[in-house]
Amino acid sequence: MVQDRAQSGFPVESSEQLWDGAVFGLREDRVQLPGGDRPVVRQYLTHPGAVGIVPVRFTGSDPLDAELLLLRQYRHPVRAELWEIPAGLLDHPGEEPLAAAKRELREEADLGARTWSVLVDLFTSPGASEEALRIFLATDLFAYEEAFARAEEEAQLVPHWVDLRSAVAGVLAGDLHSPSAIAGILATQATLLQPGFGRREPAAPWLRKPRN
Repeated sequence: MVQDRAQSGFPVESSEQLWDGAVFGLREDRVQLPGGDRPVVRQYLTHPGAVGIVPVRFTGSDPLDAELLLLRQYRHPVRAELWEIPAGLLDHPGEEPLAAAKRELREEADLGARTWSVLVDLFTSPGASEEALRIFLATDLFAYEEAFARAEEEAQLVPHWVDLRSAVAGVLAGDLHSPSAIAGILATQATLLQPGFGRREPAAPWLRKPRN
């Protein structure tokens, strides 16, 4: 079985925070690569990390008879409305990923879940950003009676329940583009096809767990 492994990294001769923003920053490191005669410059985005949630409700006896909740959200950098899974930053000091996932599901979809497991962990763009994302599967859903007061972009969220098979077809047809949604949808299909496969405990080890 192939497996990524964490390491302390190559020697960093100098590191400078070039810029800090509301969500991410820009850092420049001078890194000594093995066999190199001089350090190389690497610039990358600093990021607090994030969680995503695939809320699933079952509609039949077949494990794939299921619907998942997607949210349509405008993303300005790509000038497009994307279908995404509920997600949010790990930007509350000391908050554990599962607690953040529960909070985001409440805030973005007015939903809670009684059963949680880890679907997949990923780095959204490891050549350019340190952002680490953990995606949870949420089942045994329930709705909150009082809607959460949303503001800014979140006030424009459009929720929609999508048949799992249709969602997978949308990924493979090139109709869906959000990396968190693509990873979550395909991981959900793989998990439901093989009972007992995947579904790690919510506190399962995380290769580069963000330190928020």
